[in-house]
Amino acid sequence: MNGRKPNVVVFFTDQQRWDTTGLHGNPLDLTPNLDRVAHENLHVAHSFTCQPVCGPARSCLQTGLYATTTGCWRNSIPLPQDSRTLAHYFADAGYDTGYIGKWHLYDTDSKGPVPADWRFGYDHWLASNVLEFTSDAYDTVLYDNDDEKIRLPGYRVDAVTDAVIRYIDGHQEDPFFLFVSYIEPHHQNHIDDYPPPIGYRQRYTGGWVPPDLAALGGSTHQHLGGYYGMVKRLDEAYGRLQDALTSLGLADDTIVLFTSDHGNHFKTRNGEYKRSCHESSIRVPTVMSGPGFRGAGRLPELVSLIDLPPTLLDAAGLQVPSQMQGHSIMPLVRRDAGSEGWPDDVFVQISEAQTGRAVRTQRWKYGVNATGTDQPPTGRADRYEEQYLYDLDYDPYELTNLIESAAHEPVLQVMADRLRRRMADAGEDIPEIQPVVRTSKGQRRVSDLEARM
Repeated sequence: MNGRKPNVVVFFTDQQRWDTTGLHGNPLDLTPNLDRVAHENLHVAHSFTCQPVCGPARSCLQTGLYATTTGCWRNSIPLPQDSRTLAHYFADAGYDTGYIGKWHLYDTDSKGPVPADWRFGYDHWLASNVLEFTSDAYDTVLYDNDDEKIRLPGYRVDAVTDAVIRYIDGHQEDPFFLFVSYIEPHHQNHIDDYPPPIGYRQRYTGGWVPPDLAALGGSTHQHLGGYYGMVKRLDEAYGRLQDALTSLGLADDTIVLFTSDHGNHFKTRNGEYKRSCHESSIRVPTVMSGPGFRGAGRLPELVSLIDLPPTLLDAAGLQVPSQMQGHSIMPLVRRDAGSEGWPDDVFVQISEAQTGRAVRTQRWKYGVNATGTDQPPTGRADRYEEQYLYDLDYDPYELTNLIESAAHEPVLQVMADRLRRRMADAGEDIPEIQPVVRTSKGQRRVSDLEARM
């Protein structure tokens, strides 16, 4: 560092599972660049979205507020115009601000251009509101500051990355905050496919299949090869970004966050790809590099997407707004005194396709769902029914639902209390939770100590 504020880049993928990375045991060498950077910097080993839907997750990452707080609890709800985003906070601190890629926080009746007064503090603009509807794998269409259509050459990941490198090259003098939102490895809606670069699908078709997908099927065998090919190209783009920073002498002055909005269950948990509180939907890869993160190693605590906005501000030396609902992880990274008080669970909201809530600890996952006439038009409900309980120590891919097990009654009571507390902390009313009927299957009763893990 030369005394100036650090640059900040967010490298944001769409619909990327955590177990696509070598960091999490994928054997196909899809992410050698990310793996290397993580080993040299910070790997957030247990990272989760707080809303497994594109628009709502983006509202959370831009504002540091839960989707029920912003009001963006499903796709197609624009971010309220009085919202304060990361761009506002960085601009107030003297940063140039840029956005490249997919936005998804304007009225989705407008698929492409986003008017200037809906860009929420981003000065440099090259984006599409819903990129999957305005482009294809080899036909990248974005819109510039003047709402002019810009067609970029090459595979879409490469086209966006080229634009990213041009931006960085042109903004070396003053600190910058750049948010890069890729559509990959999200499916291409109109063809229901995951189109990788030419030749990449063949590399990975028939390769390693995660246990949940192997057991449950869904669209896995149709789509996984293409999906892996998209992940591979994203990692190559991430390597290009890091190389560009190095070549421009900016690597030591630039914080880079790599993360995703949600995962992908390949139609195994419901009729589409996300909108579920299972690990396949909510667990994502997260790596942070640059000043403040060199040599930080593996962070074992549970971290939510809602924690990343305050973390970015804190890492850059800026004040974290009191209204943000997450917490900076920097005290954990530095192992400051008092960091042992970090929450031992994460909270997830779903308010599209179903109205559900879940809480996850290191060992347990507990989820509820509003049913029947209780499906509300507001993204929240007064009454929920228990839906699932998973023991992640013994069932990490969530293949055995324990919600009806009488032996797990102590866990269910503890987790229901955790969920109510988390909902209250997020500004929701404390709901009624209707238990399901328990049955005895001759299992050993879980101890009170185990229930609190």
